[in-house]
Amino acid sequence: MPPQPAPTPVRRAVTQLDHRIEAVTGHDIDTLWAYRDRGVLDEQHAQLVDRHRTLASAQIGVTFYLKLLNRLTSGEFPVDGALFPRIDRTVGQLEETADARDAAAEKALAALEPIEAAAPVTPDKGPLSTDDQATLLAIAGGAQLHEHLLTGRASVTASSGTRISYPQMQKLERAGLVVRDTNHPVHAGQPVSLTDTGRAALLDAHRTPTTHTPKSPARPGAWPSTPAKRR
Repeated sequence: MPPQPAPTPVRRAVTQLDHRIEAVTGHDIDTLWAYRDRGVLDEQHAQLVDRHRTLASAQIGVTFYLKLLNRLTSGEFPVDGALFPRIDRTVGQLEETADARDAAAEKALAALEPIEAAAPVTPDKGPLSTDDQATLLAIAGGAQLHEHLLTGRASVTASSGTRISYPQMQKLERAGLVVRDTNHPVHAGQPVSLTDTGRAALLDAHRTPTTHTPKSPARPGAWPSTPAKRR
């Protein structure tokens, strides 16, 4: 018999704490989940991953009812007496799942904050690369992080229209050069801005000494050069 096809992996929901967890641990979420399954995490980090999984599961419910509500109000269905009760039920279910998500986020945050407090300060890693400078310049003019409602993919768009890859933004975030405003939902767009450290690093990168090309001294006994006369 032919081998059974591998099951399709379930896409993990993106949560509002992903970037902070990745920044403090130095690992992406998928790697942390894999470490938890293999039993290689200490008790403190294992508790954090368990609570984050609960949060991600609750976020899936929020996304599901949000998509359903968008579908019900998109004009796909006839506006009749049956539609309004469906919308009311969906709004109620969305509210319940959002409350569950918020409660899970509070528990995950309670497990995360002690780890953040104990994390060592990242030392200076030297001058910025050209790519990092260009990214910081784009973010300095304003940028937003968005998560696509259907695909769950995150991307950053600057006010100038420049697109910044999510891994690049995470790299700068881990270095303490940029920060996002998590008070805004990621579906609606989270503003991304430079930190004081990021602004200072950008200024230092552009503070290059001005050099002047020295004039060649005239050879002894040579006439000074004069511009050619136009005929």
